[in-house]
Amino acid sequence: MPIPRAVARFNRYVTNPLVRLVAGWMPGFCIMRHVGRRTGRVHSIPMNVFKDGSGFVFALTYGSGTDWVKNVLASGECVITRQLRDIPLDRPGFLTEEEGMARIPLPVRLVLTELDVTEFLRLERKA
Repeated sequence: MPIPRAVARFNRYVTNPLVRLVAGWMPGFCIMRHVGRRTGRVHSIPMNVFKDGSGFVFALTYGSGTDWVKNVLASGECVITRQLRDIPLDRPGFLTEEEGMARIPLPVRLVLTELDVTEFLRLERKA
């Protein structure tokens, strides 16, 4: 079950602006930039990110129906700033719960299990 929308709204207006200050360089975080599928506007959101071989995994704590997921799927790409470097990503694809959890560090996996997170998105580093 995804985190309730009320929490998402609070995070959007309160938590995200604060986390955005450190997410581009803090380990385990990134700032994702993606283009709105209807507006064409560039959006920047702080996120947890997990390196996975040549790509990155994102736990979908709000579920797969969020705007950022729809935007990335529609465009097929995004850019993350991680450890002060811009990394273009493409080829988004969903992972099963088992695949996603296997790619997440154990301490985080325990938290995601408690939050009942079951959806994961993986993106490849753009060639």
